[in-house]
Amino acid sequence: MINKSTRLRFNRRPLPVFPEHRPLYKISQVLLILYLASRGGRSKLPRLHLLNWALKSNERRQQLVVAAKSKNLNVSAWGFDPSLAIAIRFALAEGLLYEDSAAYRISELGEVFLQELLKNEGLLASERSFLFEIGKNITERMVDDASSGWEAE
Repeated sequence: MINKSTRLRFNRRPLPVFPEHRPLYKISQVLLILYLASRGGRSKLPRLHLLNWALKSNERRQQLVVAAKSKNLNVSAWGFDPSLAIAIRFALAEGLLYEDSAAYRISELGEVFLQELLKNEGLLASERSFLFEIGKNITERMVDDASSGWEAE
């Protein structure tokens, strides 16, 4: 039985936040994706999620390197990360991105932010290396084709 005099007590304690969950970290990744690996500097949300998913492990990165070279995206499913969606909303609110026909683009303010980021070669070095390696070869069409059977029946 529950004793009516029992109270719950919560104590705030500092906890580290994983870098992947920090909005500024994710915003920086999105800007790099749009700048280094997106045709016309624009990308739809499923493609951003694919590249975000790939950034989380070397095995996934290698899958996309192979896909970029072969022009065939052989990934049956990838994760949709809520922290990416939150970061995109923050970036839109701060004027770093804007929406353009169901896709996202870097704004002028986002370009300024990105140029400051690019000045420090040590920042997001592994992400830069990967995105430079795949270039703009993971296209929207490849992503659409890979995800075409996902609709609920």
